[in-house]
Amino acid sequence: MDKEELIKKIVSGELKLYQVEEFTSSRKEALDIRREAISKLTGTELKHVSNYTFDTETVTKKNIENAIGAVQIPLGVAGPLKINGEYAKGSFYVPLATTEGALVASVNRGCSVCTQSGGVNTMIFQDEMTRAPVVKVNTLEDAKKIVQAFKSPEFMEEVRKAVSSTTRHGELLGVDPYVVGKNVFLRFAYDTKDAMGMNMVTIASEAVMHLVEERFGARLIALSSNMCTDKKPAAINVIEGRGRTTVAEITISRDVVLSKLKTTPENVCDVNYRKNFLGSARAVSFGFNAHIANIVAATFIACGQDPSHVVEGSNAITSAEMTDNGDLQFSVSFPSLPLGTVGGGTGVATQSECLSMLGVKGGGDPPGSNARKLAEIIASTALAGELSLLGALASQDLARAHAKYGR
Repeated sequence: MDKEELIKKIVSGELKLYQVEEFTSSRKEALDIRREAISKLTGTELKHVSNYTFDTETVTKKNIENAIGAVQIPLGVAGPLKINGEYAKGSFYVPLATTEGALVASVNRGCSVCTQSGGVNTMIFQDEMTRAPVVKVNTLEDAKKIVQAFKSPEFMEEVRKAVSSTTRHGELLGVDPYVVGKNVFLRFAYDTKDAMGMNMVTIASEAVMHLVEERFGARLIALSSNMCTDKKPAAINVIEGRGRTTVAEITISRDVVLSKLKTTPENVCDVNYRKNFLGSARAVSFGFNAHIANIVAATFIACGQDPSHVVEGSNAITSAEMTDNGDLQFSVSFPSLPLGTVGGGTGVATQSECLSMLGVKGGGDPPGSNARKLAEIIASTALAGELSLLGALASQDLARAHAKYGR
């Protein structure tokens, strides 16, 4: 079939969108045909969607189905931002992909304050990706046998062998069992090195569940039971952590707060307490922060992360305290920041360039160091964004700034 015939068959419904590749010589040709068919079906001229630079063959195999083009998001940069981390050391220009006016300007102001104050200090406190299957058992005795087995060194050795049969990179760190009636939830935690690792831990967990089924007569109900918890608000992620658990902190002198933020350390602390602590508590929010999701989303999109993991990333706590000499001590704590520098969208051309800007493209040496470096950069950028917004609220400049940049 030629191009026009394929388009007609899609429009008429004779050919499914996902079948086009079967009749074309390349994935690029299939993409173009699909886009023209969608244009006819919707009556929409898709001249901008057709402009992109990524490699069609690679992206349509790994990242997208029924491809018709690309959506562009403006990319800005904030910095330089000085970071004194375990993995991120030096000054960084941070890419932020967003359509929200005033966001980049605000983060950039926070970067200036942080750099002038000597830089942001960062540390990684935990690094693990979780997957939690659920099995159904016949009796409570069977449930207890499974729980006790995962406390046995001998059985755990078998479990680790099952995991290692599926991956050369992932490492099982531990398993926490939870019983609800005749259901056993097993929350596996893995070190996934530089990968975000959801595919890795899913495949590894499946291998372990085959062992559990054979050994205990249990029946696997679902590889993901929502105890992981992936891409949903969940207290377990806030308490136990998921992804890269990261903390960023800085001390800013009273003079810098006065000159750069146009307010006082006392006012920043007051806003943080009443907004981020009392307001969040009254709303029963998992996010005790001002707008962490803004920075997580903008950096995730720019750097090829899964944007839906903003849910976990926004589970952050912003803290502001006075030092004994009247300066401002400011921190942001991320219990759950899932990200990676290999796999997923990190290989897409534009996102790959953004990772290169930060010096974190690909696998690190040692393994895991690039992903941890990226976590420290994002945490530091989020701190800069929190600092700027709380300063704007404290100085009563928020509406004026949005009127200038965001309308």
